[in-house]
Amino acid sequence: MKTESRSRATAVAAGALALIAVVSGCSSSSSGGGANAAPAPTGAAADNPSAGASPAAPGSPAAGGAVSAAAWAKWKLQPLPAPPAPPADKPIKLTKTGQVPVFSSVPTTDKVVFVTIDDGQEKDPKFIDMMNDLKIPITMFLMDDAIKSDYGYFKPLQAAGNSIQNHTLHHPAMSTKTFDQQKQEVCGDQQVLTKEYGTAPFLFRPPYGDGANTANLNNAVQQCGPRAVVLWRETMQIHDMQYQGAKQLHPGDIILVHFRGPKDLKGETMTEMFGELLSRIQEQGFAVARLDDYIQPPS
Repeated sequence: MKTESRSRATAVAAGALALIAVVSGCSSSSSGGGANAAPAPTGAAADNPSAGASPAAPGSPAAGGAVSAAAWAKWKLQPLPAPPAPPADKPIKLTKTGQVPVFSSVPTTDKVVFVTIDDGQEKDPKFIDMMNDLKIPITMFLMDDAIKSDYGYFKPLQAAGNSIQNHTLHHPAMSTKTFDQQKQEVCGDQQVLTKEYGTAPFLFRPPYGDGANTANLNNAVQQCGPRAVVLWRETMQIHDMQYQGAKQLHPGDIILVHFRGPKDLKGETMTEMFGELLSRIQEQGFAVARLDDYIQPPS
């Protein structure tokens, strides 16, 4: 796979990026389409991180009892509030046919954010230990070129309740490809992920967010099986969050992270980077909820 910076430069040179700005990594900063972010938290909820928090719902990765203080201390972190019970009426409802929605946040007043992790290049066993200890729900958008060296690494994360979604075979800037090439990228990854993990992805994320709002990509996604295109509001760098607009989280924001290690993180490990992410979320009093719990798949 080409380096991220080279791919990004190619996409920009082609003038094909549909989004506003490019940030480091697999991402390009995007306000997305569809659902809008909720207003910034104010008042008691902003002052009290645990205000309104309720235990996680059974079956979610954060269920199974509260995470112990010792588990948070093991990773040198302050505890996050527990996520509320999943809404009975899912704010995002998907259909079996027709144009797929594009969204970068979830319409909710719950003081929650959603963590998504892309690619799959880094396969740090300590990250699985961290997720087992802290029970943070994540959604994985996996790309075959990055994961084919060890499909099995992601199965314990999936078994913990974290879904695996589509991120193309080879990570191209999609708007630089023909419709047939885009379809091959999406359908090919869909087939691999369904075979390896036993469940067909129902969400798709285009590399760099490129082409997200184009007719070609939407048609390709429709024909390959996913029923929504998922973008993001924030991206996590090595130590800092990169925001769009105001430098704060909002209820329902989707955050983009990557499976990366010391080679790409200037010597930092994935667990160290992820710990920094959780610290930024904790400082603003948010819980991490499971994205799937806020989406109604096609019936």
